[in-house]
This record gives sequence, structure tokens and C-alpha cells, in this order.
Amino acid sequence: MDVVITYVNGLDPLWQKDYENAVGKKVLAKRFRDWGTLKYLLRGIEVNMPFVRNVYLVVARESQVPEWVDRGNLHVVLHEDIIPAEFLPVFNSTAIEMFLHRIPGLDEQFVYFNDDMFPVMPCSPSDFYTQGGRLTMGFSSHLFARNMYRMQVKGSDRLARKYAGRKRCAFFIRPQHICSPMLKSDCEELSRLAGADIEASITRLRDPRNLNQYLFLDYSLFRGHAENRRISKKHISMAVYTPSRIAEFLCHPTSRMVCINDVNISPDMVQAYRDAIKTGFETILGARSRFELN
Repeated sequence: MDVVITYVNGLDPLWQKDYENAVGKKVLAKRFRDWGTLKYLLRGIEVNMPFVRNVYLVVARESQVPEWVDRGNLHVVLHEDIIPAEFLPVFNSTAIEMFLHRIPGLDEQFVYFNDDMFPVMPCSPSDFYTQGGRLTMGFSSHLFARNMYRMQVKGSDRLARKYAGRKRCAFFIRPQHICSPMLKSDCEELSRLAGADIEASITRLRDPRNLNQYLFLDYSLFRGHAENRRISKKHISMAVYTPSRIAEFLCHPTSRMVCINDVNISPDMVQAYRDAIKTGFETILGARSRFELN
């Protein structure tokens, strides 16, 4: 299987200029803040997911690629390589997710990571796919969509049901918020069937009308190509966890995966969290990976 990572360095001045020219306002720090943790995600993949074949890093432009990246081992994919020109530039992760399956050479089985998700304990292929080739996805059911994110989830559920031949339902499913195993063939099939609907949903910035990656997970589930099984994970929000608690978990993880969620915090606290996260990751993933230059 392969891994796909979407990455943004919000400190890149060239990318910031693209954003401000296209959007007409300054970049929101929280949305695009870079914590310097990409190398630990890559180290985690190498150490804890040794069965992965290729790793693809999806970025907006060349200036987004960290200088330490070894391109002989990490495959860089620019937005323009997979996203039609009429939708560029784009600063909306849900829009980018509609085109990940178009990466040249991508394996049928690929696991999609946001750059705030990390494998911190040993994993096995069966954490992501069954022996029969179905993907695994834990999910819960919801009735009300009270915020933009859930509206996107609900819209994705409804569209997936439509093209999978399922009846509309008052409830919608919300897959587990962690890395997403996907099937390239299902993504391609749904893109052919629902191409007009998908393109109509795309906006430069996030919008309640957007679809998101769960569109493809839901479609696989409704087509009988997925199994309801949760991935071992911990969700950590900086709104709840202190820097010391985050460092403690990273030094002694109890779940295979962790998602570290950014929130609006003061500049002083940003540095405190940055130091704690680095301390934790250096404890368990201190060795350089093949994705890093010597």
C-alpha cells in the first residue's frame, strides 16, 4: 500500500503571497500553522508502517517542500499535477482531497494522512485493510449537522448514498477522524459517476457546501468494500491538553495513531506546545528516516 500526505507550510512567503492575492486577506495562522512535525510523521511511517511502498507529499508549490526532504525516497506531488487548472490556486483541503486518487502510479490501496496525524506505535496492514482487500473504517451515526464540518460530512454521505444506489437517510455517518484507508478504484469510479457534483462543490476556501474525503470512504462502505472496524487512535486537542500532557502521551503512547489538533492559542503557548511536541517525538522517533537528507 502507499501513503499520501497533504502538507502546508503557512510560513512560506511565496505561498502567503499566493493566498493573499487570491483571497484578498491575510492568512489565518491557526488554519495553516506549521508545527515542524512532518519529519516525525515520516519517521513514524518508516518505523511503525514498514509495509508501506511509496509515500507521496502533496503540496501547492515547490517552495512548500522542506529543504531536508530526500526526493529520491519521498515523492513530491504539486497541486497542478492532479487538480484541474480552473480550481487553482486552492487553499481548501477538502477540495484537494477530491483529486488525490489522480496521483500517477498510486497504489490501489492507499492511506491518506493529514499532517497532524502520526503513527506512534507499530501498525500492521490489517489495521487498514482486510485480507479480502476491503478497507477498515470506524464510524458513528449523527442526525444534526450543527457546524460547517458536519455539514460537509452530511453532504458527502448523501452523495455517496445516491451513487451507491442507497436510499436517503435522516442520519448520516461520520467516519473516525484519523488517517483514511482508501481504494483507488472506488475513488475513480465515483469521480466518473459524480464528477459534475464534485466539481460544483469545490471552492477556494472552506465552505459548508464542500464535500470532503469521507465521500470516498462512504461510497466504499455503501458498495460493500469496507468493514466497520476502528483504528487504534488518540485525539489530542490543544484546547484540552497541556503541553506536559501531550509530551507524556508521546513519550508513552497507548494508541497506534494520534491526531494533534491545533486551536487558537497565544504566541507564548505556541512555543510551549512546540517544545513539548518536539520533546515527545524525539523520545520515540529520534532517528533520521530515509525521507530526510543526511
